[in-house]
Amino acid sequence: MLRHLTIKDFAVVRATDMEFGPGMTVISGETGAGKSLLVDALGFLSGLRADAGVVRHGAQRAELSAEFDLPPKAPALTWLAEHALDESGQCQLRRVLRADGGSRSWINGRSVTLSQLSELAGLLVEIHGQHEHQALLSKGSQLALLDAFAGSQAQLVAVQKAASAWNTLLAERERLTAAGDVSDRLNYLQHQLDELRREDLSPVAIQDLVAAHRRQAHASTLIQACDDGLARLSGEDGPSAGRLLLQTRGELARVVNHEPRLGEVDSMLESAQIQMDEALGLLSQIRDELDVDPDQFERAERRLTRLHDLARKHRVTPEQLGEVADRIEAELEGLRGAGERLAGLNTELETARQAWRTAAAALTKIRTKAATSLAKKTSALIGELGMGGGKLEVQLESNDADRPDPQGAERVELLVAANAGQPPRPLRKVASGGELSRISLAIEVAALGSDAVPTMIFDEVDSGIGGAVADIVGKKLRDLGRERQVLCVTHQPQVAAQGHAHYRVSKAPVEGMTQSSVESLDAKARQEELARMLGGVEISAEARAAAGKLLESVA
Repeated sequence: MLRHLTIKDFAVVRATDMEFGPGMTVISGETGAGKSLLVDALGFLSGLRADAGVVRHGAQRAELSAEFDLPPKAPALTWLAEHALDESGQCQLRRVLRADGGSRSWINGRSVTLSQLSELAGLLVEIHGQHEHQALLSKGSQLALLDAFAGSQAQLVAVQKAASAWNTLLAERERLTAAGDVSDRLNYLQHQLDELRREDLSPVAIQDLVAAHRRQAHASTLIQACDDGLARLSGEDGPSAGRLLLQTRGELARVVNHEPRLGEVDSMLESAQIQMDEALGLLSQIRDELDVDPDQFERAERRLTRLHDLARKHRVTPEQLGEVADRIEAELEGLRGAGERLAGLNTELETARQAWRTAAAALTKIRTKAATSLAKKTSALIGELGMGGGKLEVQLESNDADRPDPQGAERVELLVAANAGQPPRPLRKVASGGELSRISLAIEVAALGSDAVPTMIFDEVDSGIGGAVADIVGKKLRDLGRERQVLCVTHQPQVAAQGHAHYRVSKAPVEGMTQSSVESLDAKARQEELARMLGGVEISAEARAAAGKLLESVA
């Protein structure tokens, strides 16, 4: 559910904050005041392409932000977790539109792509009306709506699993077929593997070989350095370092009573003596192990050369040759018995195809039944909404594709006849925005409870209708608000009276520039707004009385 909407420097809105609750919230105002800008703001938060024209004149950027409350098992929460964007149950969408046409998007404070923003928003908000962002216009959304209405999730999952199993087998067959005559490939891989396995390719062995080669390459220099170090430390060329340390400690011990800190110096010198004795021992051991051995150096040189040649051949580092050998061995295992596997795969593919057909037929059956029911309910509602003779048809179009489709054996197209005597046309081609809004409303009410999107927005669904029909539209929206959060931009008092909450948008010049402001209405202000919607600029006592009756009829 949408809880909070913040808009800054957007079109003629300088800054506004709106709080929303459950049920139906209406937004009204004079023509041109900017009512639909609130819907536009949510549209941009839902992933609409950036438009520099919406940035308020004189501003560098427009800033939009929306916060949503999510129930524990909301699909949006699952999406957030899958994309590592979850934040203690929070859900905040933010977008900045720059005056140069660029934009940036955030989810829960972390930068995301516009595609990610759109994907998440599709689980939170659905916009209906005279707007390009309308989910029901896509065939994919229409199919999802029908499946939700039919309650066919289990059948759809079965079809998806069957299609996935078939595709997995097909990929394996294509991989084996692409290999051609596997005997040549087997011989080639076996030769490569034998060549690699003749060497010890473990990382430790390669590290030891490199170290041994380096020692032999610099053996003379290492021996000289060790001999010089031993001579200096052991005192061959003068007093030893150990003797000097002992002498120094003795001299300091005689005067430590006069300066206690000399005791710390003595402790340090004692540690230094221990460290020096250990260093002398290790240095002596290293010197004993060093020897100039041309044969050993040559053997190490040859091994390193072979390893580097193999690494160049396989385009890897010497340390990665072990991984190459493992991959070749795995491919060899896969190719052995490839002929028998191919024959078995053909049988398995046909079995998997038949399993998909069975699952798809069950899904088609339940979809066909649901299509009839959805069309009947929606057509009845279309008539109630001032489109007498209008009807909806749910057309199932068979897929001619050769491959098992994870979405089933058909696609869905919603066809609409807005008036009696007109042929049904695809919903996406309905010309009138007002008609499209009311048809969308009828579909949503007919499919009440089957749509998982928690917030529905209707932009001027009452366009071009009279008072009696407007009253029906308002009641239908209020009914929808019992199951979902509904936001409705309206200019009809009969619709506005049905809202659980009411905002008014107005505009006025501020410092020579037109600005829109948004105001939450209390009971008295709401009656005044309804009276204005009924009677125009000059509000009469009769208009106020009529507004009061409208509100009383809802209560």
